[in-house]
Amino acid sequence: MPVRQNGAAVVRRLERAGAGSAVAVRLARRTTRGPLAQVTHRLSGALLVLFATVLIVYIGRDGYHDNADESVGLLDAVYYATVTLSTTGYGDLVPQSDGARLVNVLLVTPLRVLFLIILVGTTLEALTERTREEWRLSRWRSTLRYHTVVVGYGTKGRSALQSLCATGLKKEHVIVIDPNPSSVDAATADGYAGVVGDATRSEVLLHAEIRWAKQIVIATQRDDTAALVALSARQLNAGARIVAAVREEENASLLRQSGADSVITSASAAGRLLGLSCLSPGAVAVMDDLIQQGSGLDLVERPVVKGEVGKHVRDVEGLVVSVLRGHRVLAYDLPEASPLRLTDRLITIARATPVRAT
Repeated sequence: MPVRQNGAAVVRRLERAGAGSAVAVRLARRTTRGPLAQVTHRLSGALLVLFATVLIVYIGRDGYHDNADESVGLLDAVYYATVTLSTTGYGDLVPQSDGARLVNVLLVTPLRVLFLIILVGTTLEALTERTREEWRLSRWRSTLRYHTVVVGYGTKGRSALQSLCATGLKKEHVIVIDPNPSSVDAATADGYAGVVGDATRSEVLLHAEIRWAKQIVIATQRDDTAALVALSARQLNAGARIVAAVREEENASLLRQSGADSVITSASAAGRLLGLSCLSPGAVAVMDDLIQQGSGLDLVERPVVKGEVGKHVRDVEGLVVSVLRGHRVLAYDLPEASPLRLTDRLITIARATPVRAT
């Protein structure tokens, strides 16, 4: 449903927003085994120790005495191994011969110690890992400045990050916000930090250190959600560049009123490309190449250098398509685009420069 120009839908959603929400910050995953794999590994080790102890006791069962029935069977061996490794020691089944006692000293006791190390080590590792993650999170927050915040890790959000990283943006300078935990898990698996929560809430944006962000990419599924995010983000950070995507062109003005610097209309952009593909399939291929940063040809924006000041657009190096002067975009063939000024910026087409993956 399109968002009304007067913003009534946005106001209604703000009024319905709850007072609290669960926010979880997740840093990029490291190449370590997951918690389930670690527990399974330690449990396997404990069972192996238990099996070895049962085998030792059962082989030397003639040297043991059972106060209940005088004989020691397989079940008795399992029972003895269990109470011995857990240090319960009821005393109803004991090594009686010198050989059985020697085996207990040399084999069963070390196995008991190993068993306890496995159990206690699991708890200690969990506590250590939690402390380590808290330290990582604290250090991450203290060093995060001028980063990029991407709201929504769907197709649009992923594609935007691919383009940004292709131009040199480091993954550790990106935070993804998404209400879906599985989407945030995917983002952390790809090397980004993630925040689980509703980005229309200031609390969630603050967890993403939005006040220190350099640029904010809004790639939500709904236009009214995008407007709410832009409004909240602009209130928290007046200097960040905010770019947003909307489905319906009639909602673009509302996004700009909410604080977005640039608004991309996905539906109309796709429609224009469809029409262009009918008229000139080759032109569509070139356009697709231009918007895919890091391969083939790239659209590059750069400042005018001192040696280019006063020159005509056609006399500078590179293929200039537009001149950005203040808030105006001048086509290269307009008379007013030349001569170039020091404060101008040039939009050029250049051969893509591969960026080393981070």
